[in-house]
Amino acid sequence: MMSKMPAWDLSDLYKGMNDPQIEKDLETYRKSAAKFAKTYKGHLKDLSATEFLKAVKDIEKRSLAAGKLGGFAYLNMVTQMKNGEAVAFYQNIEEKMTDYAKPTIFFSLEFNKLSEAKIKEWLKDKEVAKYKYWIKRLRKFKDYELSEPEEEILFEKSLTSGDAWVRLYEESSSRLEFTVNGKKYNDAELSKLLLDKNTDLRHKAGKEMNRVYLANSHLFTFIYNMVMKDKAIEDEKRGFKTPVSARNMSEDVSDESVEVLAQTVKKHYKDISHRFYKLKAKWLGVDKISYWDRNAPLPFSADIHYTWDQAVKTVLDAYKEFSPKLYDIAKDFFDNNWVDVPPRDGKRSGAFCSSPVNTMHPYLMLNFAGKQNDVLTLAHELGHGCHHQLRIKNGALNEHSRMTSEEVASVFGEMIVFQSMLSNLKDDKAKLCLIASKVGDMINTAIRQIAFHFFETRAHNERKNGELSEERLSQIWIEEMQDSLGDSVVVDEDSAHIWSMVGHFFFLPFYVYAYSYADCFVNSLYKVSKSGKVDNFADKYLDMLSKTALEDYGKILKPFGLNPNGEEFWEYGLSLISSYIDQLEELDKKISK
Repeated sequence: MMSKMPAWDLSDLYKGMNDPQIEKDLETYRKSAAKFAKTYKGHLKDLSATEFLKAVKDIEKRSLAAGKLGGFAYLNMVTQMKNGEAVAFYQNIEEKMTDYAKPTIFFSLEFNKLSEAKIKEWLKDKEVAKYKYWIKRLRKFKDYELSEPEEEILFEKSLTSGDAWVRLYEESSSRLEFTVNGKKYNDAELSKLLLDKNTDLRHKAGKEMNRVYLANSHLFTFIYNMVMKDKAIEDEKRGFKTPVSARNMSEDVSDESVEVLAQTVKKHYKDISHRFYKLKAKWLGVDKISYWDRNAPLPFSADIHYTWDQAVKTVLDAYKEFSPKLYDIAKDFFDNNWVDVPPRDGKRSGAFCSSPVNTMHPYLMLNFAGKQNDVLTLAHELGHGCHHQLRIKNGALNEHSRMTSEEVASVFGEMIVFQSMLSNLKDDKAKLCLIASKVGDMINTAIRQIAFHFFETRAHNERKNGELSEERLSQIWIEEMQDSLGDSVVVDEDSAHIWSMVGHFFFLPFYVYAYSYADCFVNSLYKVSKSGKVDNFADKYLDMLSKTALEDYGKILKPFGLNPNGEEFWEYGLSLISSYIDQLEELDKKISK
């Protein structure tokens, strides 16, 4: 029986949608933005360091207020997306925040017209220097900013262009219903059936998922075309060279380095994913596995079910073994109501960690069903949460999300829990099943996400010549999936429309490569940790996490003897996955005797 699962308490932000403090904070935000513009517009070049510091603190205060208002509205909505009042409340907050922030658009534009000498003069002040990372980030985009009137138009229209299409996608996908054997499911519940031991049930669930997305493909195709076109218009106006360039700049990585990552991973499709799925086909007793059997449990695996309490203990014990300090940070999430756990009707599918206010704790959202994979998902999202807690001291403005580093703590969290589980196993079949499950997850992270990246790249490039049809998008999807999965996996019309359930394509274009980036990053770190060549690895690792939004990757990886520039770094990370497949082949031989 499933132990009682907690739902988050958002009262740290507001007591509810009718909390009178919300209107008060909105009005304070509006007045603050208007006063800021009146005080500083046209005058930045004349400010002393002390006056500039006052302006920065004003921006910081308003940033925290915006995070609190917008964060509450979003978190309140995602657990009840069929509640019209919650959805309308979120949209209303978004529209007001956008409108109220308009007067402040001038700041970054005017700031980036200042001379380097002026910036250096301000940075001599010790208090101003505390914001050097934020200043550096602002200056980085100076060559890609438009005029103030143009920026204002883009800012205002974001609610009715890109953001509106994303909202339509999220609302539409959250309302989808699936029927298997006469029972109705939402997409989160249906996804769990794909992990069932019953082959017939998995295939029915997979075909039903594809059928429903096919039935809605006209809508999702139109939305995706609009998302791509909206992005292309802005990219062209700003002068970004390729569709991925804007994302890369936000990540502080070059177009070239991302291309090296993508091509290096693609080079290893054959000796990682193709090799693994050939083994999996053998274990499932078929020549080729269905697309929907990629994540299927093995026939001889134990049907392990975790209660919520067991899952929490498994994760916290592994965290504590790695680092008592990490354990103490993680435990807070369960001692307080910072986690929303049970799947329910209208709740957004998947899992995430949200940090709406940089100076406060984050919130974790899960859809826990008691599977082994759910335990690792908990480890993943908890890693995100601990990462945030380690960065609170950096200040609200200095902190920002680089997706490539955001996934490091989460993937490393999964790794230490996996290794803890593995160390407690004695039976070879049980070891094989657990390693196979982990390799499948690693392939989904390091390999499949790069296949997603190639899908996105091709779609965005072709979109320059006009809208893409449902058939064309499905064709690109099939080609990229087949290339990455190999001949041992059937990729056909029964999975052709699944591209439209990948939410990141819609609300965070080109985010997907960050997963592969982080997986290789973590694999390299983990190999170093096991080598014993770095003293006090855990403390140095936590220190690194505290700096991921501040320093470049070369600097934060230096204590571990790693250099992220070049193909060798990615090869080193991918070799860990390959070594696990070597172990699987050896275990397979032992079991087959």
